[in-house]
Order: sequence, then structure tokens, then C-alpha cells
Amino acid sequence: MRWDGISEFVYVAEYESFTRAAKELGISTAQVSRQISALEKRLSIKLLYRTTRKVTLTEEGRVFYQHCRSVLDGLDAAEQAVSNLQSKPQGTIKLTAPVTYGEQQLLPLVNDFMVQYSDIEVTAFLSNQKIDLVDGGYDLAIRIGKLSDSTMMAKKLSRRTNFVCAAPAYLEKYGTPHALSELSQHNCLLGTRDYWHFIDFKKAGSKKDADKEKNLRVSGTVQYNSGHSLVDAALKGLGIVQLPDYYVQKHLASGALVSLLDNYREPEESIWAVYPHNRHLSPKIRLLVDYLAERLA
Repeated sequence: MRWDGISEFVYVAEYESFTRAAKELGISTAQVSRQISALEKRLSIKLLYRTTRKVTLTEEGRVFYQHCRSVLDGLDAAEQAVSNLQSKPQGTIKLTAPVTYGEQQLLPLVNDFMVQYSDIEVTAFLSNQKIDLVDGGYDLAIRIGKLSDSTMMAKKLSRRTNFVCAAPAYLEKYGTPHALSELSQHNCLLGTRDYWHFIDFKKAGSKKDADKEKNLRVSGTVQYNSGHSLVDAALKGLGIVQLPDYYVQKHLASGALVSLLDNYREPEESIWAVYPHNRHLSPKIRLLVDYLAERLA
């Protein structure tokens, strides 16, 4: 039949593994392999490159995957549309997000969401490590910045801006830097990495922002893996810090911190909802993602 092997092929393409695809489909790895081999034979096309370490799509496989994915999405949407007529969103959503963003921005909104939708339960794990959604059984992840290429679905929720700032007392004592090169003369308060992101808009010949991106290595007497502690250190005049807006906005507004090097501030970073392809038609996932997008926009 024309449908034989289609689901198996799509799942292998998305998980890049026969074993993972078989687990998700609830069948044996051997059965997945047989179905795809039969599909390739029927089409007279090689769809996958198989090695001991990884499974990747051929050029023909990529084209075939896009069409097959659309067909399966259409079937899922049809089934879901009928199901939605008789039920309301319910069940458990398992999500992950960066620690501070999750605490300050995300989970308060998730709590509001659960007040409205009492039949939905949420399990959240906050971590600054990039977690494998498939291995961990997650429905949804919140990611910040550039997304790596993958078969995951993604929806932009919001943006954030990183500020370089310091307390007036520090600047009065040590001076105000006006160029990136002057940061080497200052005590920089470090987080988990020893470099800061900037954009050099004066860089000659550059046509794209990506060409102007600059990672500047900085140093200082403080290194914490806590944004709140870095803010406290900056407020007490210990040095200059670079942190996202949700750490420092209120202190910049009050004058307790002063924004520096604004001409070199990098463009806003995007905040994304990322989820496995087979989750995007789930009513509960779609409902939460749309809810977050509306309130974080």
C-alpha cells in the first residue's frame, strides 16, 4: 500500500534514529527498518544514509520528508478537529526553561494559565543546560537566542536585550568606558562565561549584523553563576556587568545602575517555544504556546 513505511520514515527522519522512532511508534526496530527498506525499493530512491552512529536524510529524502510530514500533519489535524468537538484540553505538559527566565517570566504566566485551564497539569524543570526533549520526554522547551538546526517546531514568543551597566559610585571612582577596548581597564563581573557579546556597528565593509558580532573576553575579581548575585555586586559598586533586561530594568529606571556602551549593544535575542513535531497539534500544547506568545509579545 502507498501508506506503508511513511510514518516510520518520518519518525526516523525526525529522531535521526531507528531505535527512537521504533520506541515512539511502539513497534520493533527491525519492523521500522523493513518498512523503510520496502518504501525505498518501491520508490526506487535512497531516502536515508545509515551509519553506525547516525541516520541522515539524502537530498531526495529531505524533499520526500517535507511532503510526507505535511500529509501526516493534515491527518493529525483532521483527527484532532473531530476530537476537539467532544473534549477540552487536558492532561500533563512537561516543559523545561532556563532557570532565571523560568522563575521570573515564564512560570508566573504558567500559573495564570493553569487558573484558567484547571484540567491541565504542568511539570517544569528549570535548567540552563540544553536538554534533549525526546530523551527526556518533554513536550515543550523555552530557548533563548539562535536555534540550532533541527526537526523541532519553534514559535517566537518574545525578545530580550542584554545591557552593560554599573553603579554611579563605581563610575565616579574608576571612570566610564566609552569604547570596548577600555573594558580591559575595568573590573568586569563575570557569569558562567568569560566573554561578553557586542556588535561593532563601525566595522568597515560589514553588510550584515552577523559580520559585526564580537565576543570580547573580559576579566575581573568576581565570577558567579547567579544573575541575582551579579546584580547585587554591581549595585554595591564592585564592577561592570552584562545581563539581560529582566535582571536590570528596574535598577536602570531608578538610576541605581547606569547603562554603558549603548552603541555596541547587540541586537535583541529571540525567545522561542520549541517542541517536537508530533506535539504541535496537541490542543494543550498549542493552547499554552499561544497563551505565552500573547502575554510575552
